[in-house]
Amino acid sequence: MDSGRIRLAFILLFCIIAFGTVGYHIFEGMPFFDAFYMVLITISTVGFSEIKPLSISGRIITILIISTGITTMAYTIGTLLRMFIEGELGRIFGRRKLERNISAMQGHFIICGYGRIGSIICKELQEDSIPFVIIEEDPSKNSDLEKEGYLYINMDATSEEALIKAGIMSAKGIVTAVRSDAHNVFITLTAKGLQPDIFVLSRASDVKNEAKLIKAGASRVVSPYLLGGRRMAEVLKRPTVVDFIDIAMANRKLGLAMEEARVGDRSTLVGKNLIDSHLRQNYGVIIVAIKKTSGEMIYNPLPSEKLDAGDVIVVIGKKEALKRMSEIM
Repeated sequence: MDSGRIRLAFILLFCIIAFGTVGYHIFEGMPFFDAFYMVLITISTVGFSEIKPLSISGRIITILIISTGITTMAYTIGTLLRMFIEGELGRIFGRRKLERNISAMQGHFIICGYGRIGSIICKELQEDSIPFVIIEEDPSKNSDLEKEGYLYINMDATSEEALIKAGIMSAKGIVTAVRSDAHNVFITLTAKGLQPDIFVLSRASDVKNEAKLIKAGASRVVSPYLLGGRRMAEVLKRPTVVDFIDIAMANRKLGLAMEEARVGDRSTLVGKNLIDSHLRQNYGVIIVAIKKTSGEMIYNPLPSEKLDAGDVIVVIGKKEALKRMSEIM
C-alpha cells in the first residue's frame, strides 16, 4: 500500500516538473536547465527571485506549478516520513514486545540456528504448542521468522549474551542446530557454563564429531545424515514397518502418538506391575518399553513387570487417552 502511494507521488512530481520545464522553455524561451531550476525553486518555495520577468503565460504556468506542485511535494515528503517513522517505530516497539515475551518464558526450548534442520524442529514444536525461542544470526531470515510468528533473537548463538537473552536460566533445553559442528561445540560449552543442568541436544554434521560434542556437555547428539541413511535402508528392508510408523505417528488425523511418561514418587502406579496398573484396560495404550532409573531399557515388558518411582514408560495410544493417563503419573 505504502509503496503504491510513494510511486504515485513520484509520478505526479515528475509530471509537474516536466510540465513546468517544458512550459518555461516554450513560452519564456528559457534554456532547459534554467527552466528546470525555475520549477524547483517554485515548488520548494525557497523564495529566490525569478530568473527573468515572466509574461502572462509564464505566470499562469507558475500558478499551476505552485497550486499543484507544493501539494504534491508535501504529499511525497509526508508519505516518505510516514513510511520511515512507522517502519522504525514498528521495529522498535515490535522488538521490545518480542524481548518482553521472551523474558517471560519458562520451561521453553532454545533453538540455535534456523536452517533446514532448525526450521523442521520449530514446526514440530509449534504444532504441539511447545514454547521455544530461536537464535538466528542471519537477518535475512527475519521475514520468514516473523511470517511464522516465531519468537527470535538476531545474535550469535555462541555468545553468552545471546543465550541469556533467550532465557537459558529458565529454559528446559537447548538445541544446537547450526551447520558448523565447531560452532555447535562452542554453543554447548557456553550453555553448560551458564546452566550446567540444562538438556542439550546437538546436531553433528560429521559422525566423527559426536564424541567431541558429548565431551563438550551435549546430552544427546543426532547426526541427520546418519539417521537419514538408516531410514532409507529401513525403507528398502522393511517398507511395511516404516509405512506403519509413518501412518501411526505422522498422520495427525488418526490422533495417535508415542509418548513417554515418568512415574512420579506419589503416583498410584508405584509398586504395581503392569497387569495390576490397568493402563491398557483403562486407557487403551500399548506399553512399548520401560526405562528403569538405573538406565536399563526393558522392551516389550511382561505383564508382571513392576513399576517403580522414577521409571519412564514409553506408550502408544490416542492423544486424549495419553492426556488422561498423565494425570495418574
